[in-house]
Amino acid sequence: MIAVLGLVVGVVIGLLVAPDVPEWAQPYLPIAVVAALDAVFGALRAFLDGIFDDKVFVVSFVSNVLIAALIVYLGDQLGVGSQLSTGVVVVLGIRIFTNMAAIRRHIFRA
Repeated sequence: MIAVLGLVVGVVIGLLVAPDVPEWAQPYLPIAVVAALDAVFGALRAFLDGIFDDKVFVVSFVSNVLIAALIVYLGDQLGVGSQLSTGVVVVLGIRIFTNMAAIRRHIFRA
């Protein structure tokens, strides 16, 4: 419950303050958000399955964001940044939809 409250407060503050993202971070922010969403939906699925561990969630959250940003950075250095960004979004998108399907099955028993 505290995590959900923190998420809501963070979103509200972000909307009210509307911070500027530095130009160097702009290519990485969307990928980091998708990676973070993957970790959050994975945590929700684990919670509903009764196997949630907060330490695993924190490590998953941080490592997902860092690895996704590293892949995009390496793609930029190799000159194929957009292709690797697309690949990262596709893979994480598949994971998000897989987790959402499991969450839906758990909630609606369908």
